[in-house]
Amino acid sequence: MKFWPTWKTRAYLVEDMKKNITISFLVGIIISAAALYFAFRNVPLKALLRYLASINYLWTIPAIIVGLFTFVLRAYRWQVMLAAVQKLNFWRVFHPLMTGFMLNCTFPWRIGELARPIILKKKENIPFSTALATVAAERVLDVSSLIIFFTIVLANLQIDPGLSMTFGSHKLNSETLIAINKGMMMMCLILITGIVIVTVDKSRGVLKGLILRLPALLLGSRMTLREKSEQTLCRPLIRIIDNFAAGFSLVKEPKKILTCLILTFLVWFLSAFSYYVMSLGCPGIDLTFLEISAVMIIICFFIALPSVPGFWGLWEAGGVFALSIFGVSAKEAAGFTLANHAVQMFPVIIVGFVSAVLIGINVWRISHEIKDTEWQSVACETGGEK
Repeated sequence: MKFWPTWKTRAYLVEDMKKNITISFLVGIIISAAALYFAFRNVPLKALLRYLASINYLWTIPAIIVGLFTFVLRAYRWQVMLAAVQKLNFWRVFHPLMTGFMLNCTFPWRIGELARPIILKKKENIPFSTALATVAAERVLDVSSLIIFFTIVLANLQIDPGLSMTFGSHKLNSETLIAINKGMMMMCLILITGIVIVTVDKSRGVLKGLILRLPALLLGSRMTLREKSEQTLCRPLIRIIDNFAAGFSLVKEPKKILTCLILTFLVWFLSAFSYYVMSLGCPGIDLTFLEISAVMIIICFFIALPSVPGFWGLWEAGGVFALSIFGVSAKEAAGFTLANHAVQMFPVIIVGFVSAVLIGINVWRISHEIKDTEWQSVACETGGEK
């Protein structure tokens, strides 16, 4: 028996997805608007505009070059991860990656993370769940590196224990930063544990055995229902787990892990350096490289929350809070954060749009393509039919 949702069921699910995206987008707008208010409430508009006019924008050129180079490293890292599944040349990896990041900057719900494996599915015939697993592996590496980086930064910087910034009904202080770091560390450990369970043959075998036994445990002697559940749910789920295991296969290859770790370190080191170069042209931002690194990491923690496309609002709130730790005034913090946000974001959108054109992706219809292609991918990977 092959499984595929009826067209009526599919229509309901797609409609439900649309509602969820709309709700998520509205929630993001509310959070971003609140973040913008709290970030700029103490900065008069005229003062902010005067500060933006005082910036030496020549420094944006090297900042943009360094920032874009980090995506070259990200593409090479993804190429290494995908090599276990299929060897692709650099440009066949770079363009889907940039398209995905561009979509994250311009559409809600971070659909760029789904767009990348969908593009590989369409262009390279790599299973959707396998490619998605490599994207997930990237995120685990990024989060792990940020946590380690932040732990080092906290150990080497003197942060005023009395520092406090009100953000709505919450107070942000040094204890908040430590708590956030511990929470992300715990989340990272859980993710790594899950990856190991799925990737290692023995533990994956145990997991697959448990999945196959579930119908018998839940349905008892109802043989027809047990067989239907096994065919329609358990075996498709096992195929997806196997595809994910293929995506995480670099766990079994120490050389590839080392290469990816080095590349991840370089990505975040150069990202921080891009921030630092931008700060050289901004009056009042006299911070060391380590302090700027802390600012970047705190912004990354903030933009992990749901927000409007481009992370507007949360980026600014995180930047103003982080810079206040080092005694930067509200006006200078707001001006630098806003200008740096544009410098980090708009080049990615431009390059990503060019990549989308080159590989034939219509960015205005991508959300609809994602819904349709995701269903097709599941059908293909589970052996189903329309």
